[in-house]
Amino acid sequence: METEEAVLALAALSQSTRLEAFRTLVRHEPDGLAAGDLARLLEVPQNTLSAHLAILSRARLVSSERHSRSIVYRANLGEFRDIAVFLLRDCCGGRPEVCEPVVETLQSCCSPKRKERVR
Repeated sequence: METEEAVLALAALSQSTRLEAFRTLVRHEPDGLAAGDLARLLEVPQNTLSAHLAILSRARLVSSERHSRSIVYRANLGEFRDIAVFLLRDCCGGRPEVCEPVVETLQSCCSPKRKERVR
């Protein structure tokens, strides 16, 4: 990832409605959400959300696909991963213990939930 791409993506996420839209789409992976459903969840007018989604799309953080009469949006997790790696790539400066807390936090929030055994 180039610096310009990272700046564009981070700028797109620097507005509260866009950040919440992206986070909501992440929670709805892999199915995504129709634009109208997303607007209702975020409690924003559809035309306002449309402008925000266009900015996220230009930053390649979301993709869209037409399904009949609605447009379904999905988070681009690959692009998000690239941004995270771009930000963390040089974090430890050859000292892994510096980044260890970050890695542990990411692992704990992304680990699959274990099902409890029924006895």
